[in-house]
Amino acid sequence: MKVSEKDVADVAELANLELTEAERITLLRDLNSILDYVDTLGELDTSRVEAMAQVSGRRELDSSEDASEATCSVAREDVLEGLRKSLPRAEALSNAPDSDGVFFRVPKVIER
Repeated sequence: MKVSEKDVADVAELANLELTEAERITLLRDLNSILDYVDTLGELDTSRVEAMAQVSGRRELDSSEDASEATCSVAREDVLEGLRKSLPRAEALSNAPDSDGVFFRVPKVIER
């Protein structure tokens, strides 16, 4: 499967991007290069490769496991230091030029 110039133009429009001709050409080349590489990977024999749900090897450690394993990493503990309460909604909205009492109202900035 190849990406066409029309595909690039359609995606750019959906993403509201204005691409130059050079950017469109580069994007078209890069996307097709990625798809070609994926096709190449699809030709590999992976029948003897064990299925994986997590490829990074990250997992939690409990106290019974050896922390010296090279493939494991431990998530840090949550640190509450420096945290403070959020501004109350009413106070945050009190200076808003326009609100509905729950959200700020702002003018529409994206036009089509």
